[in-house]
Amino acid sequence: MGNGIDEWIASKEEMLKTWRRELHQIAEVGFCEYETTYYIVQQLAELGFTLHTGQAVMEGDARFGVPSADELAAHEQRARDNGVPADFLAGMSGGFTGVVAVLDTGKAGKHTAMRFDIDALPILEEADAVHLPAKEGFRSRNEGMMHACGHDGHATIGLGIAHFIAERKEELKGTYTLIFQPAEEGSRGANAVVKKGWLDGVDQFLSGHLGIRPNPVGTLYSGSTHILATTKIDASFTGKTAHAGMEPHVGKNALLAASSAVLNLHSIAPHGEGATRLNVGRFEAGSGRNIVPGDAFLQFETRGITTEQNHYMKEEAVRRLEGAALMYDVAIDYAIVGEGLAAETDAYFLEKIPKATASSHYITDVHDRMEVNGSEDVTYMMQHVQEQGGLACYMIFGTPLAAGHHHKRFDWDEGALAVAVSALAHILAHE
Repeated sequence: MGNGIDEWIASKEEMLKTWRRELHQIAEVGFCEYETTYYIVQQLAELGFTLHTGQAVMEGDARFGVPSADELAAHEQRARDNGVPADFLAGMSGGFTGVVAVLDTGKAGKHTAMRFDIDALPILEEADAVHLPAKEGFRSRNEGMMHACGHDGHATIGLGIAHFIAERKEELKGTYTLIFQPAEEGSRGANAVVKKGWLDGVDQFLSGHLGIRPNPVGTLYSGSTHILATTKIDASFTGKTAHAGMEPHVGKNALLAASSAVLNLHSIAPHGEGATRLNVGRFEAGSGRNIVPGDAFLQFETRGITTEQNHYMKEEAVRRLEGAALMYDVAIDYAIVGEGLAAETDAYFLEKIPKATASSHYITDVHDRMEVNGSEDVTYMMQHVQEQGGLACYMIFGTPLAAGHHHKRFDWDEGALAVAVSALAHILAHE
């Protein structure tokens, strides 16, 4: 069945490019991907998949870091203004975005699931012509939101493999579940998809990422290592404001408590058995020079090479938050707003993928695995499948990068789309 795959992909390359550029223009942050979800459903509607949206996609209580009701309402109104039908929006109300598409070939075979993340980042995209999307007219129309991590490409790859499955279903066997996942950024959405049961009974799970590090188009890494476990924490310190000249002794200084916490968070001893990380990325406090600050807010993250080592970092971080609050006699309130596990690609795929893709003209250089040294909530899906006795992989699709991930000038080579679709198609055809 492998014959003709690359010829089929060649006939779809312009379509892949169009999907990517249209998705790039409607970039939306996690749990607010209303336009994106509608776009994906439109592209899948005629392919024969059973499509699941709204609360069917995620377990609501298992989501991390859901925006406030006011934020969600504002994004829903934006999507309505941009043409998403009111009845379709109603089904996603409250941040229930994303799509799960299922196709059963009717023939006995493996249950294969694939994950494609669809969210963007809260970044104002570069408007200068040095940035290709700006130069060629497909810069994000949603100001302050940008596909700065390649998820527009990931969603495109998902649409491409959906078309492949639909058009080749008479030759394929088993069941295919394609997960277009919301809110990967911040490690917020995958757990809720798992809790809804979409990975139950899956025999093999395929996923991947564009870029990570610059590589030529045509490069494929069969697997990944060092996908770090992570925890994202928001912390609020509440003290008491007072006049800094007349009654400084009456105030309870939340800024000082938070400052002490920041210094002590960054002094946590690294774990002796593997890499650990901590970063405070946001600090807000105070309202004026003559006012004892009564409120302070921190956003930070921990990471670890294993789930256990990240747990160590998280527990130590919480101790320091509570200690700083106690020292300055202020209240502390913190919330886990995102979390990801550690995971590794199964050795099975490290052997299978080079063989399965050997006939692909698009794939020119296959490597064993890449050290990611970042975090991804796809690990919830990988681990769930592996715990059931299934197999999972996380590939890397090579591309040059115009700037680093999460940068306002981030961009990648659209030739990598065909490489990724070719890799997935050849793996499916190799069964």
